Amino acid sequence: MKRERSTPNYKMRIFLSLTYLALLLSIQSRAQTFTDSNLPIIIINTDSNGDIPDSPRILSTMKIISKGVGERNFVSDQSNPLALNYSGRIEIEVRGSSSQALGKKQYSLTTLLSDNKSNNNISLLNLPKDNDWVLNGLAFDPSFIRDFISYELSRRIGEYAPRTKYCEVIINGDYKGLYLLQEKIKVDGSRVDISKIKPEDNNLPLLTGGYITKADKVSGSDISAWKMSSYIGTNDVNFIHEFPKPSDISAQQNQYIKSIFEKLDATAQAGNTSFSVGYPSVIDVPSFVNFMLINELSANVDAYQFSTFFHKDQNGKLRAGPIWDLNLTYGNDLFMWNLDRSKTDKWQFNNGDNIGPKFWRNLFDNVDYKCYLAKRWTELTQIGKPLNLTNITSLIDETVATISEATIREKTRWQSAGDHATQIIGIKNYLAARISWMNNNIGSSSNCSTVKTPPLVITKIMYHPATSTKFPDSNDQEFIEILNNGNEPIDLTGIYFSGTGFVYQFPAGSILPSQGVIQLANNGVTFEKLYGISAYSEFTRSLSNEGQKLTLADGFGNVIDEVEYSNKAPWPNADGNTNYLKLTNPNLDNALATNWIASTDAISTNVVGIEEADHKLLEVYPNPIENIVTIIATENINTLKVHDMKGMLLETNQVDSNSFVFNMNNYPNGVYLLTIATANKIVVRKVIKK
Repeated sequence: MKRERSTPNYKMRIFLSLTYLALLLSIQSRAQTFTDSNLPIIIINTDSNGDIPDSPRILSTMKIISKGVGERNFVSDQSNPLALNYSGRIEIEVRGSSSQALGKKQYSLTTLLSDNKSNNNISLLNLPKDNDWVLNGLAFDPSFIRDFISYELSRRIGEYAPRTKYCEVIINGDYKGLYLLQEKIKVDGSRVDISKIKPEDNNLPLLTGGYITKADKVSGSDISAWKMSSYIGTNDVNFIHEFPKPSDISAQQNQYIKSIFEKLDATAQAGNTSFSVGYPSVIDVPSFVNFMLINELSANVDAYQFSTFFHKDQNGKLRAGPIWDLNLTYGNDLFMWNLDRSKTDKWQFNNGDNIGPKFWRNLFDNVDYKCYLAKRWTELTQIGKPLNLTNITSLIDETVATISEATIREKTRWQSAGDHATQIIGIKNYLAARISWMNNNIGSSSNCSTVKTPPLVITKIMYHPATSTKFPDSNDQEFIEILNNGNEPIDLTGIYFSGTGFVYQFPAGSILPSQGVIQLANNGVTFEKLYGISAYSEFTRSLSNEGQKLTLADGFGNVIDEVEYSNKAPWPNADGNTNYLKLTNPNLDNALATNWIASTDAISTNVVGIEEADHKLLEVYPNPIENIVTIIATENINTLKVHDMKGMLLETNQVDSNSFVFNMNNYPNGVYLLTIATANKIVVRKVIKK
């Protein structure tokens, strides 16, 4: 999996690698009889009974013996249906780059139906159903735990990382040792939860996602889509399409996702923190912070340059991750090639080697971003939190206990050098020193430790409506409601729903008045037919029928409101019927199920959306304008406010009439937002002055 890059010592490394390979090939594994394990046992038999190639994939049969937690698994149980977690067809190939020099190979496999062609989406070892899997051979990691604990820590801090299960593997009767069965990074609701863009999606808004892109070495079938410069002048970074595949992506899609990275690069370099046009408008800041913390904690020598994934949903922000391939971490490196880069006292984005594109260091150098990085680090390293040394040590001890007997067989099979217990002590010592160094060098979070967030409250959730003849699509009927539970208008610029699966970001210049109520709908047309009012705007994707976390945040990820609803008790029953979840009082904690009821009450709003063309209420003309704009309403206009596209308030006018002529002669050419308030409505209109 891990890929070393060219350096001035490249010829020496080639010589050393060939010498190392020859040594490996000369070693004969010691004969041993493998009969049983506390871990699941995977048995693969190729149809040809021959070796598994790098490519193409070959057909095979796979059985997984797993009786459950605490039970002993026996090779002799491969014919016992009650002991089998899986018994069926697969196609399989060797994977990896540098690791192919090793005697112990790593594999990619696809589970198939009995026709040997159709994918078989199935749960293996209680992992979510899918058909693409990896058998991670734990290459170059004598501790056998670095990938496992890194993925686990990433999940514990709230980010998706491939789920894994330790197992022992036999191929064509040959015991191959200890492996991790793990999920492959791909677009899926239970993996990277983004929409699947189609080849024909070449216009907005479908063009906006979803994408999985990686910074990596070009090898095999990979094609560099574009390069970005690094602070090491000769070390340009390749960006490669993971989804859509290079063979499937259109020119428009390639240019769009490239432009997102270019905008990130430009705004990070400029230190632009504007919620409307700066880097917080481009990236999901918390995901970038979490990604950096895991990779810096582990001192991942390839972080930022190789195996560095990003993903972007339709209409969503660019997110960093998932993390991948963290075997050269926690003080480990390719020592046989004279490489020693995983240090306790250096930042990986500035260590003179694999530092990745410039935007990583530029983000760190930005005072606001660095403040939030320090704040998150402080939160996660507190007592009882995931990155606290005591908690990580407990995770290591639990993991070692799980694999201890398998490591003995692994060492016998592959003649691996060194003592496993010494390896584990080395990781613990590394972590103690690394955490101490990061504490002293990450900086202060005092300027962002107590951020005041606006009093926005999620008050209604319609997540799984019943279908009918008139409304046959359940998703189209979904909506959520948001209330400004304060006494002042709220500028919604930069406010968005963080995470994946549910996507919405308020347009720049959106204003929600005091006690203003808006609805975001899955389908605005359906919502209006159902409730007789217009939704403020539409969100992207759908609400989960089982339940999910809805996190409303500002541009830096400060949580404004968070609700994790469920279709299970004690949450009220709003699953598959005409009910929606309703918060009984906006002053109550909406994180508690007991403060919600199932309701069918009528829905109302007092705010018109920024994109809503409610010409029944008012007209704004001409547009574009030269100097004079005329506003005519069916209700008395109370105030007119002018904002620029960054959300800055430029002017307020008291009107007290149903018509108003406004002179914009003093404004430079550009786009402006007119916020027009009547007694019952607030309407926002874009006008162009030219």
